[in-house]
Amino acid sequence: MDMKEDNIAGESLKESAEELEGGRKAPLWKRLMGLALRYLVPLLLTVALVWYMFQKVDFSDMMDIIRHGANYYWILCAMGISVLSHVCRAARWRLQLKALGIKPPFMALCCSIFGCYALNLVFPRLGEVWRCTYISNRQKAPFTTVLGSMVADRLADTVMVGLLTVLTFVVATRAINDFLVKYPIGKDLVELVSNPMFWIVIGAGVLIVWCMFYFLRHTSVIKKVREWTGQLWQGFTAVLHMEGRGMFLVYTLAIWSCYFIQLYVAFYAFSFTAALCHEQGLAWGLVPCLVAFVLSSIGMAVPSNGGLGPWNIAVMFGLAVYGISDQDGTAFSMLQWSGQTVMLIILGIYTMIYISLSNPSRKKGNAEAHV
Repeated sequence: MDMKEDNIAGESLKESAEELEGGRKAPLWKRLMGLALRYLVPLLLTVALVWYMFQKVDFSDMMDIIRHGANYYWILCAMGISVLSHVCRAARWRLQLKALGIKPPFMALCCSIFGCYALNLVFPRLGEVWRCTYISNRQKAPFTTVLGSMVADRLADTVMVGLLTVLTFVVATRAINDFLVKYPIGKDLVELVSNPMFWIVIGAGVLIVWCMFYFLRHTSVIKKVREWTGQLWQGFTAVLHMEGRGMFLVYTLAIWSCYFIQLYVAFYAFSFTAALCHEQGLAWGLVPCLVAFVLSSIGMAVPSNGGLGPWNIAVMFGLAVYGISDQDGTAFSMLQWSGQTVMLIILGIYTMIYISLSNPSRKKGNAEAHV
């Protein structure tokens, strides 16, 4: 965000790399490979998935649907709900940090979340490192402690995605089965899961991993992996024992309710998705929205710039389960994604202004100037 905080973020990343190398600076080729894996691969993956998506649709027809077939009022409503989800996430993180004795201003926490998602639009996954660096620097708290709270934050979201996935297969079993049988990717998936060799390979992989952890447990690499695994587990279990864990659950439900509602609200922006909301047999569109929502949440696990590509394709598949064409599904996903992106850019600008005006060193300098 500002120069000082960029330097701190860079120093933190540098220290992490040196720790992984046993306290020595990593060779140039390893650092370059790390940067490529962190930034170049997500960018290439984003381009490849977007190219794949637009191979299935006519771009001019899709833009015509967006220009003349969309009600932008509902997109604006979805944008507003997305801001509320970020505020709830900041409130949840405040509970975790408070349990660790770290008490930043609530607005600083909100801006750390805003800046995190805005930065992820350009540098996938770097936003999480930045928000931890910003809070640790502002509160003079250990970076690793703040990072551990963020890991627990993400693990809670992973659990929610898992529970929602189970719920989706329960309430939409027939539609999902019909889709898997109808589309070639579904047939391939069914055949793959039905093949005993698939499960043999999975079992062999698990056995190999177990053997590596057992017989190579004294090597530095395995020790480091076990150490990180232990820290992840400690970060997750800390949530179960901290004060305010009831509110942690409430905020978690609020965050994911906002995510779901903003997608459901966007259904009313197009006639073809709004039609799903008028069918009583589909629970007034709640079930189709849940299918698209869960698939898109899983798609966000794929590293890309702001979810562009995997998120859109996942939404397309979710809508295709209920007969929405690829053309319409792409138009819906692109407009919804674009609305969220615009909102993140606005929030990112607001974050930069807030950090600039609330910089402690800047305030100190102004106070000295008045003396």
